[in-house]
Amino acid sequence: MSLPEVVSRGQWLDARVSLLAQEKELTRHQTAVNTARRQLPMVRIDKKYTFEGPRGTVELADLFGGKRQLLLQHVMFGPDWEQPCPGCSAGIDATAPALIEQLRSRETDFVLVSRAPYAKLAKTALERGWFLPWYSSFGTDFNHDFNVTLDKAADQVVYNYRPEPQLLHDTDSTEMPGVSSFLRDGEDIFHTYSTYARGTEFLGSAYSLLDLTALGRQESWEEPKDRTAAERGGDPTFTS
Repeated sequence: MSLPEVVSRGQWLDARVSLLAQEKELTRHQTAVNTARRQLPMVRIDKKYTFEGPRGTVELADLFGGKRQLLLQHVMFGPDWEQPCPGCSAGIDATAPALIEQLRSRETDFVLVSRAPYAKLAKTALERGWFLPWYSSFGTDFNHDFNVTLDKAADQVVYNYRPEPQLLHDTDSTEMPGVSSFLRDGEDIFHTYSTYARGTEFLGSAYSLLDLTALGRQESWEEPKDRTAAERGGDPTFTS
């Protein structure tokens, strides 16, 4: 691997200022994308989904932990697998309790869901010291409906919003990663957003996770003159 070019302080400053302009443009674009994400329409969840967890069988509403929003990580762990996906595992290893508390302070809970039976999930969580709530969707349509289980028998080969039959390779079924966001309004639950593949790689802070939700970061630092905080969903506007 080659090292960067060695230059004078003045040359470095010129290059840094040029890069700063690109960084500001990227920040502005990311803010616009976050706004567009919050303004996505949402879909009412009318189908009844059940999950197995430490308290037995629960429904989707129970995963919210009393909060208004739910972020759900689809962890790759098939029914016949002995261990979860190494990439998913690395992300869970790096998740700190303080990050989850920051989400919960903004009416957002975070859980893991896999298709492996709950006994396997509980055993793995105990062995690895994982604290996040982890639920099994084994025997349900949940993973298929949210396109994180590819299955020839079920004719489900869509991943990241397009047909991807080549991802099955020589198998009939496989699991894929993703994160889905849900919103509660009274007794109704809505699906607001899902991201897959490389869309899950930038996650790592409470803000980046809240940016995936319909309510956003839920804080106000500087109000745009033409939009209220409620209309904007709480996303801070930075001067750049």
